[in-house]
Amino acid sequence: MSEPGFEEWVAARGPRLLRVAWLLTGDAHLAEDLLQTVLARIWPKWSRIAAENPEAYARKALVHTHASWWRRRWRGELPHGELPDRAAVSDPFAAVDLEDALAAAIRSLPVRQRAVVVLRYFEDLSVAETAAVLRCSEGTVKSQASKALHSLRSRLPAAVAVDGGEHGD
Repeated sequence: MSEPGFEEWVAARGPRLLRVAWLLTGDAHLAEDLLQTVLARIWPKWSRIAAENPEAYARKALVHTHASWWRRRWRGELPHGELPDRAAVSDPFAAVDLEDALAAAIRSLPVRQRAVVVLRYFEDLSVAETAAVLRCSEGTVKSQASKALHSLRSRLPAAVAVDGGEHGD
């Protein structure tokens, strides 16, 4: 038995929510599992959620479920070498390399900073909206964004500009 409108909403908004899940987890399979878990939790509540803002509810559920998974998982040290030299301008794979470097750098952030970066800069939420999703103060969002951007700047190749100025950080 299906809730009216749920399947259509998932078909329309699922790809965007999957992108959020992937940015949070950094792994396609974990992202699918995370989204599936959240959708399974939303479905029984759909009649109430549908009248409000289901995408915001789902986004918040993704962040909180991921944080819950992250807290439970053992995170041992992961050895890594130096980042490779910058690719030549004529390199046809330079954009892919930069995207991979950005994804790896985002995955290396602490879970709270990663959530702030995903919500602020990939989902384009305001400081207030991000604070509401994360259940924290706006000051916490600003400080976590600042720390995350500083960390990303130090980890990314020089060809990637990490600029948080447009969001009022």
